[in-house]
Amino acid sequence: MNALVALCLALALALAAPAARAAGPITIWHSYREDGGELKALAASLEAYRKRTGADVRVLAVPFDSYASKLQAAIPAGNGPDLFIDAHERLGDYRGRGLVAPVGDAVPPDDVPSYAESSLAAVRLDDGKLYGVPLSRKCLGLYINDAFLPGEPPDLEAIAELAPRLPAGVVPIVHFAGNAYFHAPFLTAFGGAMLGPGDAYGLDSEAGRRSADFVAELTRRRVIPEETSGALVTDLFSSGRAAVAINGPWMAGELKKDLRYHVAPLPKLRATGRPMRPLLTVEAVLMSPQGAARPEARALARHLGSDEAADLRASIGRNVSARATPPASALGDAFLLAFGRAADDAVPMPTSASMRLVFEPTDRALRKILRGDAPAAVAFEEAGHRFDDVRRPLPKASPPGPYALALGALALGAALALVRRQRSAPPGGPTLRSSLPAYAYVASAVLAVLVLVVVPLAVGAATSFFAGRGETMRFVGLAHYASILTARGGPLLATGSFYLVLLVTIFWTLCNVALHVGIGVSLGLLLSRESLRGKAFYRVLLIVPWAVPSYVTALAWKGLFHRQYGAVNAILGLLGVEPVAWFARFSTAFTANLSTNVWLGFPFMMVVTMGALTAVPKDVLEAAAVDGATRWERLRLVTLPMIKPALLPAITLGAIWTFNMFNVVFLVSGGDPDGTTDILVSEAYRWAFTREAQIGYAAAYAVLIFLLLFGTTRLTDRLVARAKA
Repeated sequence: MNALVALCLALALALAAPAARAAGPITIWHSYREDGGELKALAASLEAYRKRTGADVRVLAVPFDSYASKLQAAIPAGNGPDLFIDAHERLGDYRGRGLVAPVGDAVPPDDVPSYAESSLAAVRLDDGKLYGVPLSRKCLGLYINDAFLPGEPPDLEAIAELAPRLPAGVVPIVHFAGNAYFHAPFLTAFGGAMLGPGDAYGLDSEAGRRSADFVAELTRRRVIPEETSGALVTDLFSSGRAAVAINGPWMAGELKKDLRYHVAPLPKLRATGRPMRPLLTVEAVLMSPQGAARPEARALARHLGSDEAADLRASIGRNVSARATPPASALGDAFLLAFGRAADDAVPMPTSASMRLVFEPTDRALRKILRGDAPAAVAFEEAGHRFDDVRRPLPKASPPGPYALALGALALGAALALVRRQRSAPPGGPTLRSSLPAYAYVASAVLAVLVLVVVPLAVGAATSFFAGRGETMRFVGLAHYASILTARGGPLLATGSFYLVLLVTIFWTLCNVALHVGIGVSLGLLLSRESLRGKAFYRVLLIVPWAVPSYVTALAWKGLFHRQYGAVNAILGLLGVEPVAWFARFSTAFTANLSTNVWLGFPFMMVVTMGALTAVPKDVLEAAAVDGATRWERLRLVTLPMIKPALLPAITLGAIWTFNMFNVVFLVSGGDPDGTTDILVSEAYRWAFTREAQIGYAAAYAVLIFLLLFGTTRLTDRLVARAKA
């Protein structure tokens, strides 16, 4: 009887579980900045909804860089949000991964006419259904400094003609010229598109070549600065060193409060007579399949798209509304009205998953063209090949049976070897029993290493045997490894091939470790001298590079190496040396990366050396001096051999860190020129996050990196052991 009651109770709980989940809080994810107006507008809108309906709404902020990957990991497992706010151009990719569902009555038929047609077109996929509730529209516009240009220019060439009349140090136009998104308005003005028919690469065309040559000519004439970036665009315009800037509404919050400027839609090009039409991004509330099944989640999405919420986004977040009629708070805001006009004429960014693959090869091609390294025809042809290479069909499914048999054979062989070893070893029962307290002490550490290191390694290794997108992953065996080790069917030392990147990585590691050890040991010896005054101050000063986060240092050094505004070229100019385009050649870009990483790495070796020197007996050095040994002989024959045992592990650790030093390579050179300074870990990152998220392929890269490091360290240990013997 008791068993029957327990069974009924368990069945009732199981049936009630879905209802309990459905009645739970509504979760919504976003990637807004903590100090931004968009988050404040969202909070105000949700608070009004809570007061009116009593709904339990939970909000989670997710960093932008990891936003898509966290959605991909959480939603299929049932742990993701009900609603999430994202850009519409990711819809095609999200639908392919099963992360989104149609919004249904979140946009009822009666409410459709209240949205701008471009907003609805952006979130309507090829099946005719709406997959998002449009919130706001974002695109590029023209920021105009009132001191240099009081009105709207008739065309872009009119701005360029301001150059002779501008004060020294002021450029006519500041524009992120080497970025595909910012280049798109020039492309559309020449009649081109980012994607061609059948999702083909669109810039390898007459329009693409003409648009790139046009921008390159503006750069050559110094109408647009060289080596621009998003941060440089903001800095030059905010400091009054640019007459106009091409940027989006997000830049307004970073400008100086006393800067007098106005905004206008992008002008037309006199060369073509066509307007510069930027790409339009519609920010929308998207629904996970779990959220789309909940009426209360759809009701919240409907509220976020309402006129009431749009008015809050306009007044607090200064967002251009996705509604057909601007909200009341935007009618008196010239900034919002100007960007609204720009959005009305903008080109909605394609939702195809192929769109995300356009940016990396196009960015590389544009940088080559702007530096004069290759004509536009050659650069865009290469970019098209890279685009097609990433889009090539995934490996065919492979039967797992042979691999399972091989794995079982290996496990059986390992077990037999372990049994044989135990039989040949002396009885260890008493020893094992006496060691049980020690095992108890280290159990927590073993468990932590198992969970945090061994399990992720095993999962990563297993992932490398699969290919696919989202829930459609299929077992492909060693196909990824075969593709990597055969350079994807191309020349073994072609740009981006595993072997060329490996050679660059080895060269990078050797140069860095040699300089780290040389500089670190030298400074350690110097700071350990008793006669040196102010040692404590120097020690603190020299440890600062190690204490500062590496990404902060990397960004600072990237600015130092800027061709037009960098401090390094400014110093060279004082010495009569021509400015160097540091990221235009492998040698100079590698030098920039190397300088940054040496600055970050030598303090570690310095600290290890100073610690090791404290263990060198003074009487041994004094005895050597009494025997007539010179200072160099005491260093070479006494000091260095005695600190060698402490230095060797530090050198090994430093080599592993340098081999995987992602931050410096990614942030300083970004792989420029043309990916030649990329190392294995940055190449793996690109396959994981910028090339159609081929996680299995990137995992195979990671396994190869692990095997290389593991094999190298084991070989080094054996060589050191032989040397000691």
